[in-house]
Amino acid sequence: MHRSMIYEHNVDIPLRDGSVLRANVYRPVGTGTYPVIMSLGPYGKDRHLADRAPQLARELGGGPFVNWETPDPSWWVPNDYVVVRVDSRGSGESPGFLAPFTPQIAQDYHDAIEWAGHQAWSTGKVGLLGVSYYGATQWAVAALQPPSLAAMIPWEGFSDAYRDLYRHGGILNNKFIAWWWPETVLNMQHGRDHLSSDERQANQLDVLGALRARPLSDPFYADWLPDLSKIEVPFLSVGNWGNVGLHLRGNVEAFNGAASTQKWLRLIVGDHVLPAYTPQALAMQRKFFDHFLKGRDNGWTDEPRVQVAVRGSDGVSQRASTAWPIEGTEWVRMHLDAADGSLGSAAPQRTGSVAYAADGHGVSFRSAPFDARVEVIGPVALRLWASSSLADMDVFVRLRKIDAQGNDMVGIGPAGGHMALALGWLRASQRKLDAARSQPHRPVHTHDEAQPLVQGQPVALDIEVWPTSIVFEPGSRLVLEIAGRDYEKGGPLGHGGADPDAKPVPFIHFLHDDAVDRPADRFGGTHTVHTAGAQDSYLLLPIVPTGAGTRAV
Repeated sequence: MHRSMIYEHNVDIPLRDGSVLRANVYRPVGTGTYPVIMSLGPYGKDRHLADRAPQLARELGGGPFVNWETPDPSWWVPNDYVVVRVDSRGSGESPGFLAPFTPQIAQDYHDAIEWAGHQAWSTGKVGLLGVSYYGATQWAVAALQPPSLAAMIPWEGFSDAYRDLYRHGGILNNKFIAWWWPETVLNMQHGRDHLSSDERQANQLDVLGALRARPLSDPFYADWLPDLSKIEVPFLSVGNWGNVGLHLRGNVEAFNGAASTQKWLRLIVGDHVLPAYTPQALAMQRKFFDHFLKGRDNGWTDEPRVQVAVRGSDGVSQRASTAWPIEGTEWVRMHLDAADGSLGSAAPQRTGSVAYAADGHGVSFRSAPFDARVEVIGPVALRLWASSSLADMDVFVRLRKIDAQGNDMVGIGPAGGHMALALGWLRASQRKLDAARSQPHRPVHTHDEAQPLVQGQPVALDIEVWPTSIVFEPGSRLVLEIAGRDYEKGGPLGHGGADPDAKPVPFIHFLHDDAVDRPADRFGGTHTVHTAGAQDSYLLLPIVPTGAGTRAV
């Protein structure tokens, strides 16, 4: 095993249009050939992790080459891999126009992979590995089918920029973008130390301005959307239950949509970064790459195709499956009853309605205590009949679990704080469904036209609630909350007021409060939920029976 490495800084990678990207190459000492593990992104290949996240750097043990969300060469090179870390166009040491999630980024990545596959130190097999941005870009470049790409691990990487990142249910995810773009990308812009402010602005996209100007899905979003049917490379998709609002949906959707016959899905818990660097995670990554990049018969193909963390009050267990959703899943309707705020298996007999102020606490619907253990694992959908006093409405949905002692169960968020167990969103004027892609348990909206509401007239809204994993033990309750704004305050919401079973919890997640995207004269007013009869509102839950073709691991 090699214990030293050759480090090459700012190696030029030529691109098809005559431009260059600059990369750092870390490789074993000697003249042999090795498979390559590559990452490409805008966060600065030379920025040490301690500069961005000193506590995280300490937790990962330091080292001279640790970097935000990318593979650590100090671990991979001694295991006989070459690590290539690339600054994407317009960032770090790579010149050019800085714009995220564009076809240009995917083309550049393709060229970088082919460059690495043809170097004297390369076996010709390139694997991709990275977290977040470094995971999301993998889906796009894999759809271009670079010949040297042999395997990839998109760890927490979204696949649909419109639905997963920029606009949840059509609603602008402004708070995250307003932080992410200037604080993590623009501060790594190429030439920031010597270009004037005007020069920098001329070489960067106004991301938030572009998003505000485009509420509907158009080529700005669609040009990045990878054709999943063209992804044939083996991959391991790793999502995180706590990243509700960025990567979780994309990891699952790409797993199902990709054409590859050799694909695996893992859904984990924990914060956004540390789980990718644990000894167990590194061993899993190495086993995967050793098989596909080195050709080792190490038992990887015997690994479960799907393995998910199951969250219960007594901790986290693991469940394996051959497919997603888990085989044997039963889709169970829980009907909303506006008359008493209940949520039950039987449809209510009396029609009813309940109203809430769009800027208020919303309403909640509560199940009776469960009398047996129930595992809810998979995508969730809400059929909601609703109306507004204005011409549009934004609907925010949250699922909660209240245990038998009245405690509110929460997940682990990206920053390690508390996170909602499940969230969903929909702009009512963008309720049009994509008939070819939608399923009862997973509605998909076209987001290609606005259909204003008629004031006071109920419409059916099919709301996608992102996948979740919740175990309800006997005595616990399910609470469905519906509101006209985010749940950013951490306080309990209730049916016409506070929920008596809830304790305030400091939820941390992605917020949607942009005044340009959500003017009060369109998204304020009073919203009304209608239930029963022809306006049957219900929650569709994925119930996984014990022993239904799955096994605990």
